[in-house]
Amino acid sequence: MPPPVVPHGMCLKVVNDRNMKGGMGSETNPLKFMDQDYNFLQDYCLKTRQRFVDEFFPPDARSIGEGLLKPDVMAKVEWIRPTVLYPNAAEFIVQTVSRFDYAQGNVGNCWFLASVGALTFQNKLLHKVVPDGQSFSHNYTGLFHFRFWRFGKWYDVVIDDKLPTIGRQLIFVKSKTYNEFWPALLEKAYAKVCGSYSDMHTGRVSEALLDFTGGVHMHYELKTAPTDLWEIMYRAYQSEVLMGCETPPGNEKRLPNGIVLGHAYTVTKVYQVMSGRNPVQLVRLFNPWGDSEWNGDWSDNSPLWNTVSDEDHQQLLVNENGEFWMSMKDFLRTFDNMDICCTCPDFLEGKSACHWISKYHHGSWVSGSTDGGCMNHEDTFCKNPQFWLRINEFDKACEQGQNNVLVSLIQKPDKRHRRRVAHHGIGFYVVPTHITLLMRSEGKFGSSFFYKRMPVVTSGPFQDARQVMKFFRLEPGEYLIIPSTYYPKKSAEFILSIFFVDAEKLQWLLQENLLRGEWNKNTEGFGLDSCRSIIAMSDFLSRIIFQVFLQDIFYSMDSSKDGVLSSNELQNALEKTGWDLYSLYILNLMFVRYGGATEQISLEGFICLVMRLNAPDLHILGIMFWIYYILTVFILFIRNIPETV
Repeated sequence: MPPPVVPHGMCLKVVNDRNMKGGMGSETNPLKFMDQDYNFLQDYCLKTRQRFVDEFFPPDARSIGEGLLKPDVMAKVEWIRPTVLYPNAAEFIVQTVSRFDYAQGNVGNCWFLASVGALTFQNKLLHKVVPDGQSFSHNYTGLFHFRFWRFGKWYDVVIDDKLPTIGRQLIFVKSKTYNEFWPALLEKAYAKVCGSYSDMHTGRVSEALLDFTGGVHMHYELKTAPTDLWEIMYRAYQSEVLMGCETPPGNEKRLPNGIVLGHAYTVTKVYQVMSGRNPVQLVRLFNPWGDSEWNGDWSDNSPLWNTVSDEDHQQLLVNENGEFWMSMKDFLRTFDNMDICCTCPDFLEGKSACHWISKYHHGSWVSGSTDGGCMNHEDTFCKNPQFWLRINEFDKACEQGQNNVLVSLIQKPDKRHRRRVAHHGIGFYVVPTHITLLMRSEGKFGSSFFYKRMPVVTSGPFQDARQVMKFFRLEPGEYLIIPSTYYPKKSAEFILSIFFVDAEKLQWLLQENLLRGEWNKNTEGFGLDSCRSIIAMSDFLSRIIFQVFLQDIFYSMDSSKDGVLSSNELQNALEKTGWDLYSLYILNLMFVRYGGATEQISLEGFICLVMRLNAPDLHILGIMFWIYYILTVFILFIRNIPETV
């Protein structure tokens, strides 16, 4: 089957950007990796009665890659379909998907397999990555597909089912059930995304965790971990979260205590037991090798299990299968770092009413334009992209001194093959502005602005890494977030993700703007739980209705009904969008910029003005308009119900 023509280079970027604007690249509408359409290929193979062979990840040495197998070993490799290995017996999934289904093969991708182990605990995420309806029987064509998040977009990745074997035995990930093949096919799909099997050799567990979720990533260095890390892990375990950890470097050396250095593990459970009268915080871990377990306190054969209740003993004790328990104290002392990836970090707040809101920015450091380098380069630093963030007054439930902002910076790869990617040193700065955004409405802050201001937060030492992140606290105010490379004149694309908490702001807006007059009959208003649920849908809703909502504000504030806003009307309209302006000077500047010679603001000017302000809570406003119409329909429905006698 001849391969389709695949866009590449700048052409591919233009196509992908256009698709993203059309709603493609989301988890429900992923992009087609290398422009291969699963449904089209499946139909083609069914109609022509042939088995699919992937031209873009061919069953030969190119897909294994260089340096992984010696030439004499490579010569023995034979690519065989599962239906040939085990005719009439091959299964995609036998019963259910489990972390115990597989063991690592001849490629150093424990970081990937540890992430797969975490994925098996979250069915919703699992079905997102491993689509349903695939088998070796119904409509079998030798074609399978999987989905991964890669640098801001979800991709649907197709592969054929020819697997590398030697002596009819799989040479990479191996299934413990002889005829089950979902682990090997998932590994092959991810190898295709990386460029080859050899491109999966060595990595960080956070990379695959993020590619399975497309969400929030939190990294903890265990030597400097927060004192409440076990509580954070416990709440994370009860949420839709993936967790993994790594041991200190050591070239996979096995220590006397059973732990392997330079190795990745899955965090599979967090639990507290009573040992006699003493509470003990425990962590359960899984080694993707399927063996080599911890043999210290709380291991499988530890006498400490005799000190817990019979119920806990029977429920928690595990067999010799690569999974084991250890105390939190030993975990912090033995392991080097851990990562948490999730779709939303609400679990961080415990019982707090606060909810995390996300903002994503796709940007680039362009040569000669926005490649200013770090703050050491005073004259050029201001050239870097600048992103504005406003932290509102703290909600009462959030005034606990905890961190309230999480920032992640990911640089996109410049090569097709993962091992050939040249990462720049990257980092970011958070600088307080104390100056209204309108003072720079036509551009960025210049070098003189940064001469006198020091960052209140940095990402830490610049790292030659795919991602850097920081979890921190900001006081109410306005800030600039400036991502940069360490050296100037370094070009790359990046994704800046900003997460911050807010819940009562939405509640106040709903009460003030919706629950008036007829709305407030027989209701106590919007509770914080309702507001949290609404915010969770905000990114989707705001894209649809935000401008319609601004239109509603505009006409409701146009008291003279002349189709334009006067100075007083504009001030009232802006207050409706969450902006409190007390400066007549600033208000006059708005009229000069957006009102023109008439000094009156049209609907178009009003929308442009508010969009330019780029407040972080703009998407909340769109939700309010949506709720307004839901309530309208509800009341009309109630009115039309016949009264009963």
